[in-house]
Amino acid sequence: MSVTAPRGFRAAGVAAGLKTGGASDVALVVNDGPDAGVAGVFTANRVKAAPVLWTQQVVHGGVVRAVVLNSGGANACTGPGGFQDTHATAEHTAAALTAANPRLMLGAGDVAVCSTGLIGERLPMDRLLPGVRAAVRSLGRDGGPAAAQAIMTTDTRPKNAVAHGSGWSVGGMAKGAGMLAPALATMLCVLTTDAVAGPDALDAALREACRVTFDRIDSDGCMSTNDTVLLLASGASGIEPSAAELTAAVTAACHDLAQQLIADAEGATKQIAIDVVGAASESDAVEVGRSVARNNLVKTALFGNDPNWGRILAAVGTTAARFEPDAVDVAVNGVWVCRGGAAAEDRSKVDLSGRDVTIRIDLRTGGAEATIWTNDLSHAYVHENSAYST
Repeated sequence: MSVTAPRGFRAAGVAAGLKTGGASDVALVVNDGPDAGVAGVFTANRVKAAPVLWTQQVVHGGVVRAVVLNSGGANACTGPGGFQDTHATAEHTAAALTAANPRLMLGAGDVAVCSTGLIGERLPMDRLLPGVRAAVRSLGRDGGPAAAQAIMTTDTRPKNAVAHGSGWSVGGMAKGAGMLAPALATMLCVLTTDAVAGPDALDAALREACRVTFDRIDSDGCMSTNDTVLLLASGASGIEPSAAELTAAVTAACHDLAQQLIADAEGATKQIAIDVVGAASESDAVEVGRSVARNNLVKTALFGNDPNWGRILAAVGTTAARFEPDAVDVAVNGVWVCRGGAAAEDRSKVDLSGRDVTIRIDLRTGGAEATIWTNDLSHAYVHENSAYST
């Protein structure tokens, strides 16, 4: 259940002193090949952290042998010096890996870099670089869980996933608990596969997987500066799956991780699926679902165990989606509290005592549908977000 589940990968997670309290904060994932294909999807925020700018360039080359990640500092909004720190981290990682195995002959351009933590502060390189060397010494086939632990910030638990193909697999790890919003969701994610797949095939599979998973979780409407999802292929299985098979496995791993992110959202007491059906188009369904997911009145009502369908209907009405207000139906946990844009079943029948909530909205306009996943908004969210980080 980790990035080292597929063959051809090693990983490590160590404590370098970037976090207070001695928690692990540097992770390393290494692709031992024989292949080194890569694809990446990044934040749509115009304010991009230095590691994002660096890794976009590296991924464009189509080859990545290692990913080094740190928590305890985002290296975002740190100017030219921050970019130099990212370059130095990649260079140092390549040198350490080459020293451990001279046959690798890695350069900085073979290393992707990801960072997460507080925005606006330079990383303490005197601690980070020794941490990189320690991670290289700790690399192992069983190191995936430790790597997932090391990238946590306000997460309460590490997030790992694996999906199986026929003789090959996809593994993954992710972090994220706040600033969860589309394009991508606030997160770092590394996915690995031992399938044989080139950069173009990996890119197509990853983009489709992100479109229906990470891009459809929306906790608080806030977009990060550091979002990065990477997919690395070792080819160690010797099996080349079809495009459909690869996409299905990558999507399954991403869906698993996306659900773990929402389940661990800061201050959340409810995990909410918003199913929009009967839409004129998929984009309409997504827009409606996202509007409800971002509506604080809906989120606070659900925190208070109140199935307030009026707030849901009002959120639907803020969109440009095609529908007739007096034709919309709304159900909460299977109870149709609204039919034809008006009160229907007694809302006291809705059981909101559990953590899982399903809102179903039927626009009665067409055959398209989509699901957006979110969470409620509790008092604890304010407490958890007292420090601005990614």
